[in-house]
Amino acid sequence: MSLPQIVDEQQWRESNAALIEKEKAATRAGDALAAERRRQPMMAFDTGFEFDGPSGRVSLLDLFEDRPQLVLYHFWFPEDGEPCGGCSMFADQITHLAHLHARGVSFALVSRASQERIAAYKARMGWEIPWYTDDLAFQEYCATTEFFRFQVLLRDGDDAYLTYETTGRGSEAIGTVWSFLDRTPYGRQEEWEDTPEGRPQGPPYQWWRKHDQY
Repeated sequence: MSLPQIVDEQQWRESNAALIEKEKAATRAGDALAAERRRQPMMAFDTGFEFDGPSGRVSLLDLFEDRPQLVLYHFWFPEDGEPCGGCSMFADQITHLAHLHARGVSFALVSRASQERIAAYKARMGWEIPWYTDDLAFQEYCATTEFFRFQVLLRDGDDAYLTYETTGRGSEAIGTVWSFLDRTPYGRQEEWEDTPEGRPQGPPYQWWRKHDQY
């Protein structure tokens, strides 16, 4: 196996400092991209779909759980097949949802698998993520009949709008609190962000809590 070159302390620190400078530039570029996401136009999203949940039938608007923003992940788990390994990897590293809820963001998975199969898989994996059974019509509407997808929706009264979506490797970097919030129209809601006027913002850090203290 070929390992990195061994150098003295000064050379290592110079090399590491150069990398950190590039990482900071990438962070600033990421902030600018998040600001652009918050300005992306939105598209009306059909709210007439219903889903099976652990407590019965629910509407699309119910998935918002009375919050203004919803992250919806289309988890590939067919009625008669096995759950997707990549989707399982994604779900396995999702942040604690209390932090998203504190910023007005709900999260849900949707799949074609029955609630019985979903419940068994959730128990195996130790997940408490809301997970609903959709139907073919919803998958066709979202173009997810044979693929996974990450979507962000915004609710305004009884209307919903699609504000962002990605798939493929676009979902690989999503999982932390910040990565989710940076893809929502309200963002992190901290004063330092470049956010359109009128959206909620407040001091950074002060809203942070341990997940059982919100």
